[in-house]
Amino acid sequence: MAAPGRDSAYVRLARELREAILRHDYPEGVRLPTEAELAASHGISRQTVRRAFQDLVTEGLVHRVPGRGTFAAPREEQYLRQFGSVEDLMALSLDTTMRLVSPLRRRVDVDAAGRLRVASDRVDHLSFLRLHEDTPFCLTTVHLPPDVGALVADRPELAEAGTDSRVTVIGLLDGRLPEPIAEAEQSVTVALASAEVAAHLDCPLQHPLLRIDRLYLSASGRPVELAVSHFLPEHYSYRVRLRRHPR
Repeated sequence: MAAPGRDSAYVRLARELREAILRHDYPEGVRLPTEAELAASHGISRQTVRRAFQDLVTEGLVHRVPGRGTFAAPREEQYLRQFGSVEDLMALSLDTTMRLVSPLRRRVDVDAAGRLRVASDRVDHLSFLRLHEDTPFCLTTVHLPPDVGALVADRPELAEAGTDSRVTVIGLLDGRLPEPIAEAEQSVTVALASAEVAAHLDCPLQHPLLRIDRLYLSASGRPVELAVSHFLPEHYSYRVRLRRHPR
């Protein structure tokens, strides 16, 4: 992952446009700025703008109409996101809702404590649903080292079950940690819905789900959050953009 502030100009532009599209700044039928307009407003070349548009086309966020311009793609029932950075994960708050299921509490969890490299067996824990257009597509359980959990213990979004908010836990942490979240280690597997998960996602017991574990690390390499998410595949599509390093 590139160091903070070292992203290419087209990556920064693509992220800016992506966030604007997810905020519905460009509803269906409204043209995005042209290559010439973006090049002039951002002080970059049209080739750089073209590269950013290519990324958004690949992600399925925009489509280009010859002679007319570039437009946001129509929304479909399935929620689709492409991730290439920690900032992209934080941007989930732009077009989804977090509904708290289990408020922030401390409990014994030996496995989570080990993965977070916590000296004791106690970690802070919370769980929430992630919804897109009122449809729940993911149940996430978050584990935090106790000193990290203390940094967000006063946040009302994490205090009462049923609370809806437009936040991400890593977004809340990033402004309070002594050093920024710099990277995430991720594993993707298939899991079957337990009774608890099935009840929250309104799916059959033992329904196949996509399980994604993410361990977030600070700039010094310290684990600061473990998030375990179960996604409904019929409501969620996941893409990761891979780039080859220049030789």
